[in-house]
Amino acid sequence: MMFSGILLKSKTAVRNIAIACMVLLLVANVLEMYDMVFFTIDTKGMIAFDRFALLFNTIVFVSALLYLLLSAREMEKVGVNYAEYLALIFFILCGITMVSAFRSLLILFLGIEIISIPLYILTGSDKRNLRSNEASLKYFLLGAFSTGLMLMGIALIYGVRGTFFTALINIPAGVPSPLLVAGMMLLLFSMSFKVSAAPFHFWTPDVYDGAPTVFTSFMATIVKAALFIAFIRLFDEGFGLLQLRWRLLVTIITVSTLFIGNITAVFQQSVKRMLAYSSIAQAGFMMLSLYAMNTYAKEGILLYAAAYCFATIGIFAVLIKMNDYSFDAFNGFAKHQPLLAATTTIFLLSLAGIPLTAGFLSKFYMLRAAMAVPQNLWLVIFAVLMAAVSVYYYFRVIQAMYFKEGEEQPIQVTPAFKWVLVILAALIILLGIFPTLLLNWLYF
Repeated sequence: MMFSGILLKSKTAVRNIAIACMVLLLVANVLEMYDMVFFTIDTKGMIAFDRFALLFNTIVFVSALLYLLLSAREMEKVGVNYAEYLALIFFILCGITMVSAFRSLLILFLGIEIISIPLYILTGSDKRNLRSNEASLKYFLLGAFSTGLMLMGIALIYGVRGTFFTALINIPAGVPSPLLVAGMMLLLFSMSFKVSAAPFHFWTPDVYDGAPTVFTSFMATIVKAALFIAFIRLFDEGFGLLQLRWRLLVTIITVSTLFIGNITAVFQQSVKRMLAYSSIAQAGFMMLSLYAMNTYAKEGILLYAAAYCFATIGIFAVLIKMNDYSFDAFNGFAKHQPLLAATTTIFLLSLAGIPLTAGFLSKFYMLRAAMAVPQNLWLVIFAVLMAAVSVYYYFRVIQAMYFKEGEEQPIQVTPAFKWVLVILAALIILLGIFPTLLLNWLYF
């Protein structure tokens, strides 16, 4: 992708190369799931692509392909460095494949940095926009601070265990050392920052709102889902035996994330900012899988990643086409753009967790995983109440589209764009009725 920026003048050719490369990645990953290995590299046990990692990577590559098909054209409007933006997205995907399959804290750190550094650049890529510059600076400073916490945690754990391998950290040894517990807590806080869980979420609304919308779409979906997979993998394989010591902290983070994300989303006047707060609320639901850490949780997080990425990429793809991001801009949208309004409605229903959508089943899996943990029915009830609150702000958009009158927005959409939106909506309904289409790949 970097060389295409030098050798090719046509932006269409650059975009087609990116889409072709994404298809190639997806095909290679699926073949690897069927034991067709192209390269045999001795990673010294630091990276291991098990079935869980490969299936998650498939979800990421499908989401990224759909994202490029819908939104790659919009990147041209951000600035002149079109090929470089696409190259940075592939760098991020490289980091994502590392964090989905790490077995060593060093690989986790490298993977997260390979994800984060291109994101700082993409956030500030709209040089003419002061809010984009401000968002980039905030994200960089706070991201660097959270990385410092992570490195301190890794250093403390290495000091106690003498290893970076997660499996060796998780060896029972009587009462755990205070240094090990401190290192684990620092990792918990830094990872909570990365996935924008409360009370480490303050950067999220400003960064998502200030970044070019086309990159906000990528950050809020694929990147967030990948960091959750890393979070769960770390605490399952590295600190699974210390679960009683971190479960209370995770409960507090989960409850505060669900509460703050949903309540603040209710008061937003911009759809883009509402989606930023809703992504915090969705992070609260994903935290339930970390809290439960059982088979239901692992299946649920994969389904949640697919449902959340598909729906949010679809909504942002429509939002990017609009000049105004306020709720009033959607007034009468169904009358002027019936197909776009219908697909957007399906995406919003999925995010709200309405039955027959993938979002409903993914939330159900999360609640079922939490139910399997004894003496915590109150947490499940609280999550359901917060999901009910989320229905209000998602339905505000649907109400504006179908039940209010408004002027027609000048929106330019191609037939191909409409087809990809329809495919996305169909995938969400298909996964909502047959989740085994995805989850069977984990076992067969």
